Amino acid sequence: MLTADFDYSLPEQLIAQHPLRRRDGCRLLVLDRRSGEVEHRLFPDLVGFSAPNDLFVFNDTRVMPARLFCRKASGGSVELLFTGPLDPRTWKALVKPGRGLKAGALLFVNGDRDAGTLRVDEVAPDGGRVVSLPEGERYGSIAELIGMHGHVPLPPYIRRPDSGSDREDYQTIYARNVGAVAAPTAGLHFTQELLAGLRKRGAGLAFLTLHVGRGTFLPVKVSDPREHLMHEEEFELPEETAAAVMRTKQAGGRVIAVGTTVVRVLEHCARLSGALSASRGRTALKILPPWEFRIVDGLITNFHLPKSTLLMLVSAFASREQVLAAYAEAVREKYRFFSYGDAMFIR
Repeated sequence: MLTADFDYSLPEQLIAQHPLRRRDGCRLLVLDRRSGEVEHRLFPDLVGFSAPNDLFVFNDTRVMPARLFCRKASGGSVELLFTGPLDPRTWKALVKPGRGLKAGALLFVNGDRDAGTLRVDEVAPDGGRVVSLPEGERYGSIAELIGMHGHVPLPPYIRRPDSGSDREDYQTIYARNVGAVAAPTAGLHFTQELLAGLRKRGAGLAFLTLHVGRGTFLPVKVSDPREHLMHEEEFELPEETAAAVMRTKQAGGRVIAVGTTVVRVLEHCARLSGALSASRGRTALKILPPWEFRIVDGLITNFHLPKSTLLMLVSAFASREQVLAAYAEAVREKYRFFSYGDAMFIR
């Protein structure tokens, strides 16, 4: 198995730069794993593919406005991407450019001392920084500061600045647990009406949390993907969700993961104990073909970047040949790709 085995050709104009006006207005490519058959549908048709014993599992993480633009005392520009707190006033962050930004440096938010000040406390081994609010800074926490001045950290393939509408467009409607730097994008297509339609069909809905980290966008730079190092991400599997999953499996229903993040949490927890129970911690699970899925029976997902670990996960759930054939058809049919793009349902 080589990283190059998961490559495909994608015209740049098919990379969605903006969300659709209606969340559920996107197209849905349905791939049957048994036959390899592909159907072209609209996302609301998902309700018709659900059954009374199905359980849809969602990731309820909420994206932080984690990108902050600052200036150094010398006048140089610095961009921060906050990745998580050590305490309310001290967070870890990636910096760009990082050269010369030493411990003790002061950073002025938006280049304005009155907007807020941050201090670099430490240069981390991975090249990131530990950043804090100095004594006397009026903000009580960095979360408060970025809530006021932060920008949505849109993925690098969205080649435009974030806008005010991205603060909600780049969140699922059920997002509630703050901590991600990227959205679980398969969930962006769901509306309250669609969730109600699933319930009316008799399907169950359950939630877990995985705070999507910066590692989701890191390219696989090694020729053998088994050597690629995954970043750890924080997760929580609540007791009620674990119990709902086990009831569904025992009743012969399908557990349908809404997004690859849900797959990773469920399969990680199943491998820890053999059966699901409430769990929280960190996971760096990497799913590559071949893979024995213990929990997940169906997957709703967006289209993923060439040679990415996400495409490899999807290719483990179906087959690499089926997935790449479906992607080639999606390109021919001019589907919209990546975070704000169209969706797949693999059943």
